[in-house]
Amino acid sequence: MEKKLMIGNEAAARGLYEGGCRVASSYPGTPSTEITEFLAAYDDIYSEWAPNEKVAMEVAVGAAISGARSFCAMKHVGLNVAADPLFTASYTGINAGMVIAVADDPGMHSSQNEQDSRHYAKAAKVMMLEPSDSAECLSFAKAAYELSEQFDTPVILRLTTRIAHSRSLVATGERNDIGVKEYVKDPQKYVMMPAMAKGRHIVVEDRIAKQVEWAETTPMNRTEYHDTKIGIITSGICYQYAKEALGEKASYLKLGCVYPLPVKLIQEFAAKCDQVYVVEELDPFLEEHCKQIGISVIGKEAFTLQGEYFQSLVKKVILGEETKSISTDLDIPGRPPVLCAGCPHRGLFYALKKQKVTVSGDIGCYTLGALQPLGMIDTCVCMGASVSGLHGRNKADAENAKKSVAVIGDSTFMHSGVTGLINIAYNQSNSTVIILDNSITGMTGHQENPTTGKTIKGDPTTAVSLEKLAQAVGIDRVRVVDPYNLKETEEAIREELAAEEPSVIISRRPCALLKYVKHNPPLKVNADKCTGCKMCMKIGCPAISFKNGKSTIDFTQCVGCNVCTQLCRFNAIEEGK
Repeated sequence: MEKKLMIGNEAAARGLYEGGCRVASSYPGTPSTEITEFLAAYDDIYSEWAPNEKVAMEVAVGAAISGARSFCAMKHVGLNVAADPLFTASYTGINAGMVIAVADDPGMHSSQNEQDSRHYAKAAKVMMLEPSDSAECLSFAKAAYELSEQFDTPVILRLTTRIAHSRSLVATGERNDIGVKEYVKDPQKYVMMPAMAKGRHIVVEDRIAKQVEWAETTPMNRTEYHDTKIGIITSGICYQYAKEALGEKASYLKLGCVYPLPVKLIQEFAAKCDQVYVVEELDPFLEEHCKQIGISVIGKEAFTLQGEYFQSLVKKVILGEETKSISTDLDIPGRPPVLCAGCPHRGLFYALKKQKVTVSGDIGCYTLGALQPLGMIDTCVCMGASVSGLHGRNKADAENAKKSVAVIGDSTFMHSGVTGLINIAYNQSNSTVIILDNSITGMTGHQENPTTGKTIKGDPTTAVSLEKLAQAVGIDRVRVVDPYNLKETEEAIREELAAEEPSVIISRRPCALLKYVKHNPPLKVNADKCTGCKMCMKIGCPAISFKNGKSTIDFTQCVGCNVCTQLCRFNAIEEGK
């Protein structure tokens, strides 16, 4: 047995490995991405990036029914995409164990909402475990396979950002390779036609009752008694916050299984405490269960529904104690996220701004184009919504179809933009879709996707041609531009907006941060030629700043993309030496 520091995602991957996982299919999404990346390092496990979360879960379901312990991972909004197979897999059950990791994002560090995935466990009627540190990430992931097979159900492992990305000590063990189980044909169990599904629903409800009995005694749900004047019911990272804030001034009921929840265990704990608080981020999930079973608790009337919790908040709410802090009166400017220096999306957005168009946006690095000075994203809803949303906009207001476009990344287009484009072709809206092809899945950390020609392990594979795909679904006007070339890009946008039919522009240039990309020497500003007009500042490049009335370029950031030189009317931006 070896002990080492691991982030929660690495520990979860190790637990899956030790638990005998054989097939893993996921779609990258922060904060869940690293689980599958770490899994891919194990040769005993077949790992892949799927085009989207629905496909990933269906792969895992198929593998589990065929007899191989399987896994899929996604962030919380990805579970929305995978909800369809999740709900039905709850009815079919599994053959070999199936584990689903979902990572919620309280505080929205990298997400468009703060949804609470615990509701999915209850709605789909599947077991959900929630670890509170890296050690539990390993042990819970490993145990999830046993529970999955014991109760014939997929099991969800819920992480949050702090658990997924924080490090703690983990003791690793050996792999339990149980091999592939025999598949036995059973249409009554696995074919969810109405007649079969009615019978399986009875099985599901009986399963939940058995799981509640299990939840009453499992060590995953444990009590820690100290001062019983205050009782804390909690789970996940909030357990750590409460322990650090209150220490032995309170007693704790730590719930490692958050669905289904025990009844007698909670009632017995509450009976021994004078006042019981429920400490949980996001929705009052545990609180509502407590009140439903007759327990009087203090929850969201004292704690917020928004954002992350922290130790000082718990201490203030429960003990009324303020944590001392040091403050300064320094006027520190804000540092909003920006597109990287040399980002290919910058030139595209600048060209769109010159055309004064409305931009239907999507999920990815390019969403940062909403920020000034570019300011060229008008909407951002969910993966793929830019394409479908543009179609809806143009059907509602056809007169302005020549003044609006959709932007979507290559990975996001493969995820869920293709069907929107099919809808544009099929239902004929005069829409222009711009695919921002930076040759990688950028914002989540450079994962491969079906257009890159490489698998998760870097092996060569079929690369989907965006041009041929667009043509195949019925788009006749398809053209490729280099966003570093502003004139070419502007011309393409102008011509496609003027066309009387749907069109696709592929803005193609690899992400500036890819290791294989060879950059030009950094540029510099000739101060004698610079007039201080600030035209170069309009593209929002972090390498360009203004000092003493003149533009200046940070050579440590500049990649020599030459977009700024195309804006300078005085030839003040030159090649560096």
